[in-house]
Amino acid sequence: MKRNSFKGLLLIATILLASCSESNIKMHTIVHEDGRCEREVSYSTVMSQKERDSLWQGDTVRLAQPIPECLNTKAFKDTHTEVEGDTVTTKFSHIFDSAEEMCQQTPLQLNGKRLQSKATLDKRFRCFYTEYTFKEVFTCVGDTFKLPATNYADKDVVSFWFTGQPNLIQGMSGAEATAKLNQMEPKITKWLNDNLAKTCFDFIVSNYDSIANPPVSRERFVELQDSMTKKMLEGQDDILNVKPTDAFSNFFHSNAYAIFFDENTSLGKALNNEFANRMNILWFSVPYTLSMPGHITDPGTGTIKDGIIIYPLTGERLIPQDYVITATSRVTHVWAYIVTVLVILIAVASLFFFRKRS
Repeated sequence: MKRNSFKGLLLIATILLASCSESNIKMHTIVHEDGRCEREVSYSTVMSQKERDSLWQGDTVRLAQPIPECLNTKAFKDTHTEVEGDTVTTKFSHIFDSAEEMCQQTPLQLNGKRLQSKATLDKRFRCFYTEYTFKEVFTCVGDTFKLPATNYADKDVVSFWFTGQPNLIQGMSGAEATAKLNQMEPKITKWLNDNLAKTCFDFIVSNYDSIANPPVSRERFVELQDSMTKKMLEGQDDILNVKPTDAFSNFFHSNAYAIFFDENTSLGKALNNEFANRMNILWFSVPYTLSMPGHITDPGTGTIKDGIIIYPLTGERLIPQDYVITATSRVTHVWAYIVTVLVILIAVASLFFFRKRS
């Protein structure tokens, strides 16, 4: 079955990724007072009564299958499944000896590779409290796009668009903010269009020997990329709406390149996968929650709800730079206050005692 547009080529990839996003994946990190870190990841699936009944094995419930492709839970030894109504939630958890060890087994993956992160836990003892500062830095994945967004917009604009920081619309009215965003959007759209076009051309160039009777040489094809891209995007705001077979046929007066846009060919499937690797980043989204010991004093860029810090971990936030999750909390030393009070009482009692003897 042939697809009439780049968006059609991405249909299967979209369905595959939806299996991740629709699974309601969540990741929760728990920092313990002794320095150990616990990580729990879960996914939920809506099942029919028959499917839910098939999960039971005696008094236990086996894992709901399949496990979403964006999860790698091999290092997580503790697993259990909960059934509530028609929703089945499978949880994986593991306690690591340190933050450094934990981040080496990040359960989230993108395009078949683990998300890379580095984590640290700084524990500082004070007389009346111990201060904990947890930090996890997820590595930028923006180099998946060969053309950097900063070629199209100012660095602050790029950062704001993908991460919300720095807040370039702070203090603006709704109308002013809309106008500002409308100025930014065409630049980011052109960045994405050009990257997807480059992905297409680079793939064709690397597989040029597979083309039977190409209308131009490989070298000439490379020279015509800019002209072809401009022609292909005429009257289109989104390259995904372009019909590539027609566009290439009209430009080169040949159907030689049609093999790259047919999902029934190995080349069509491979090109579709190249597109999906880029788009998966934009679609990736997993809520990251964090529990810290004691009282939270600084949630970083997260928001606190019921004592838990919530961070939006999305692929878009990993495009312009590394994504930093950090928080600080304090555990009060009750014994320190008791000792202090006892010392004061002893001092007062001693003073009273010596005065009385005098």
